[in-house]
Amino acid sequence: MINVYFTKDPGGRVSSFSMDGHANFAQNGQDIVCAGASAVSFGAVNAVMSLTGVEPVIDQSPDGGYLHCEFPADLPEETDEKVQLLLQGMIVSLQTIEREYSKFIKITFKA
Repeated sequence: MINVYFTKDPGGRVSSFSMDGHANFAQNGQDIVCAGASAVSFGAVNAVMSLTGVEPVIDQSPDGGYLHCEFPADLPEETDEKVQLLLQGMIVSLQTIEREYSKFIKITFKA
């Protein structure tokens, strides 16, 4: 199962997220749940970097089973709003996958 954890600060701002595990929906290379979750998360991180210039701290494993991204807390308000909007889009997309494939992906929000 893919576990996705979003950490929010007391104001509700997403400060980081991590993903770990494998969906095991299908064999490697055929797993649409894994491919979808990976595309959504990497696409969101790439969008944050490309569209806002913000460079999150990224940690990932070489086998693709772990990704952690932490976003700076001291961003200008306008930039942070853009980052948060992109991350909210990521959350909505992952929740869509979770609705259809809840046996293979779980999203958790942490304070």
